Formats: sequence, structure tokens, C-alpha cells
Amino acid sequence: MYQPTDLKKGVVCQIDGKPYRVVDYNQKVMGRGGSIVNVKLRNLIDGNIIPKTFKGQDKIERAEVSTKTVQYLYAAGDLFYFMDPASFEQFELSAETVDSAAGYLKEGDELGIQFFGDVVINIELPKNLYLEVTYAEDVVKGDTTSSVLKDATLETGITVKVPSFIKTGDIISVDTATGEYRERKK
Repeated sequence: MYQPTDLKKGVVCQIDGKPYRVVDYNQKVMGRGGSIVNVKLRNLIDGNIIPKTFKGQDKIERAEVSTKTVQYLYAAGDLFYFMDPASFEQFELSAETVDSAAGYLKEGDELGIQFFGDVVINIELPKNLYLEVTYAEDVVKGDTTSSVLKDATLETGITVKVPSFIKTGDIISVDTATGEYRERKK
């Protein structure tokens, strides 16, 4: 069982038999009256977001979630194909299920897939991922301040803001949770 203060962003819990992931967390301390935790929860089956308020003594059930390591094969239309590296069994997931993880998938990469029962509820990406820059705008001469950011397109097709010294061909680390540039690979 979780306490309301355990419901940090990203935690998976179960309410009324359905799995939810915390997408927003806000705690208000009410003096001697304890605290109130306001969260926004995304239903991991249908994608709906609901607001929920918990008081300090409430108990929240943990979701029974299992994770399986799979290898990403390829995408075709709105379907993404994966393989279980142990059994070589292949399966597909819809673009709706893959969601924002699609921008970080490279053929051959291994990643985790979370299941609630036998339903896929989430794709677990590594916290940071190294991707090659396939296009970066040239720097304007004289614009050498380090705080200037420009757009760079990565090998998976997503665009991120990077410092002005990044150029096409560089390999950079991207935070998969925020989509932000972290560092250039040395």
C-alpha cells in the first residue's frame, strides 16, 4: 500500500481495479490538520487523465505490474513490432500504446515493456539515450554565447533544442523523460 506522499510523478498505482500512472503531484500542508495530496492520474488502459485528492491517512493500492525485456524491430504504418529475445516470439503494439516513446525507438534497441495482467500499459525507455544528430542548423557567426539553443533533428526523427556548438554527425545524450539535451558524447 502507498501513502499519499509516495505518489510522486511516474508511480503506478491501482484504483478501482485499474492501473494509473501519476503525471502530476502537488502537496499542500494544512498545519495541524495534516496534508492533502492532489494528483493527476493517467489511466494506463484508456489514456484518460483524472484529478484525485488524497488525505494523509488514505491508503492507495499498488498496481501489480510486470516488466519484460524486448527488442524493437521496426515500425510499419501505425504498428510497432517487437520481439522477445528469449523466445524469439514477435508481437505488435499500436502507435497509441507506444505513444511518446516512438520518438526514441531505434531498430535493434532493447527496452522494457510493462504489463498489467496481460495488457501492455507502458514502454520503459532508458533514462538517457545516445542518438546521432542528422541535421543541425549552422551557427550565426558572432553568436557565441553558450545559452543560445537551436533545433537539431535526431536519427529517430525527433527534434530537440541543443547548444549552438552541436553539429550534424555529433552523438548527443537526450533525457527521455523530458526530451531535453543532456550532453555531447565524448
